Amino acid sequence: MTTPPSAITVTGLSKSYGDKVVLDGIDLEVAAGSIFSLLGPNGAGKTTTVEILTTLIKADAGEIRVAGKDVVRDPDGVRGAISVTGQFSSVDNLLTGRENLIMMADLHHLGRREARRRADELLEQFDLAEAGSQRALAYSGGMRRRLDLAMTLVRRPAVIFLDEPTTGLDPRSRHAMWDVIRNLVSEGVTIFLTTQYLEEADQLADLIAVLDQGRLVAQGTATELKRRVPGSYVRLEFAGQQQLERAQDVLGEARRDSGALALQVPNDGSVGALRALLARLEENAVDVAELTVHTPDLDDVFLALTTAPRRQKETAR
Repeated sequence: MTTPPSAITVTGLSKSYGDKVVLDGIDLEVAAGSIFSLLGPNGAGKTTTVEILTTLIKADAGEIRVAGKDVVRDPDGVRGAISVTGQFSSVDNLLTGRENLIMMADLHHLGRREARRRADELLEQFDLAEAGSQRALAYSGGMRRRLDLAMTLVRRPAVIFLDEPTTGLDPRSRHAMWDVIRNLVSEGVTIFLTTQYLEEADQLADLIAVLDQGRLVAQGTATELKRRVPGSYVRLEFAGQQQLERAQDVLGEARRDSGALALQVPNDGSVGALRALLARLEENAVDVAELTVHTPDLDDVFLALTTAPRRQKETAR
């Protein structure tokens, strides 16, 4: 199996402001044509990382290559291969959707005919063709966000940095934006995503890194990160008190909720573990009315691996 080339490679990335260390020896590798998500509490260093990778500021140390270009030796090459979509829209509300795209194409010197052809192509791709002649002021939040992303694609970048791409969108618009992002990746674009919506990272990212106090504290797929956090359990609910008591005797260690006639049993939620649990209950003539499985999500991972929640609690005390 051939390993895909790297779109972003970072080794020993460090950055300080005076005595404050913002990034402390970060190593990252993002495969081309994938979605990479960087998570972390406020102040963890996410914005600084993106600013360095996009040539906005310089690192104190480290080797960084983006789209095969060295950020220090060839910053213009990096800028020519990337696009950045910030948290706040760059759309001009007084222009139509098509005019916004043509303006961006003109800034990249595409030429009049190519600019108009590319604008129409992107309006179609982002399901904005019917609204292309309307002023962006009349667009919904989801439409404006799609137009904003389309504007970053005018010159076909290899890598796109997305900062909070669905902030302020309703659930339907958020899911529509996720589909747009997946389609871009299917065409070979690499996405570097920062988001506060952990479900978004869970849904989209091929690889997730958790940054805390300037250091990477974890890196892996969403599934791999969830496995690092203990706390999986099965909640069993019973039809009556007698069944609850019998289940308690059979299972031994289990957290009991007498009011709800329920037991919380440690269990990794795998098919084999569930079968074994139900088999024990069936052998002892215990009927289960309802069963639910709880496994850690990325919220649990975030809270377990980052120190910000603990600092906030200490401050509150």
